[in-house]
Amino acid sequence: MTQDVKETFGSPGGSLAAKVRTLTPSMTRSMQRVADAVAGDPAGCAALTVTGLAELTGTSEATVVRTARILGYPGYRDLRLALAGLAARQESGSAPAITTDIAVDDPLTDVIAKLAYEEQQTLADTAAGLDTAQLGAAVTALAAARRTDVYGIGASGLVAQDLTQKLLRIGLVAHAPGDPHLAVTNAVQLRAGDVAVAITHSGSTGDVIEPLRTAFERGATTIAVTGRPDSPVTQYADHVLTTATSRESELRPAAMSSRTGQLLVVDCLFVGVAQRTYESAAPALAASYEALAHRHRSATR
Repeated sequence: MTQDVKETFGSPGGSLAAKVRTLTPSMTRSMQRVADAVAGDPAGCAALTVTGLAELTGTSEATVVRTARILGYPGYRDLRLALAGLAARQESGSAPAITTDIAVDDPLTDVIAKLAYEEQQTLADTAAGLDTAQLGAAVTALAAARRTDVYGIGASGLVAQDLTQKLLRIGLVAHAPGDPHLAVTNAVQLRAGDVAVAITHSGSTGDVIEPLRTAFERGATTIAVTGRPDSPVTQYADHVLTTATSRESELRPAAMSSRTGQLLVVDCLFVGVAQRTYESAAPALAASYEALAHRHRSATR
């Protein structure tokens, strides 16, 4: 990874912004006020003591410290240092945040700009928040799997199909049952050496949790791709990959914003598996390209 990429995705400030956006929905209301304050005014909050921030947000010192820890810092002092660093980077010329709410009467040029910005932000936040140890363990399991089942409903179901077809293209056995009943009956057949992947932004979709739980109980390695790291689906996941999402709005539902982060995780999984299985993956990819080449040539005539 180059230094530029590290600064973009791996800096304390970038990680802080990603964690606030990802974790705020699972916090208590008082903790949300603290998180919103540090995300909205890092420079101002960096100048405050723990008591000052508690007074500003109408919370307690204990709530401020708990919020800092949930965001991944040992204590408030470490969060304060991260805020100061983020504020310094913003003052050095980083692009200011822009309002991305899409209005009914927005011209298409504004819609394009706002959606493009949100997509970029979601990708950056997901990259910053991905646990590389968890990702590596998931890649290892997928690369060695006898069989992989992928579960998802609605927009997440489309992402599940995307991961499945990618694994199939490199010669692996993968299924993405679209019917919830079929997903459970498939999961019953899994065992140690198999992998089950659940994709659900909310982490509480019953039709996704049930087959993952079944696979977990049967001894398969289980992976959850979710925007809520403390959600019910993670109870049955050996490995959890957290995605970020932008704020929902009337014209931009969660299904749109969550899909962007999910697809990034899917691509990371696929590339990682292809690297681990390159000797068999490369010929399989070449064969699949060759099998479809005549269709593409016909289309261009």
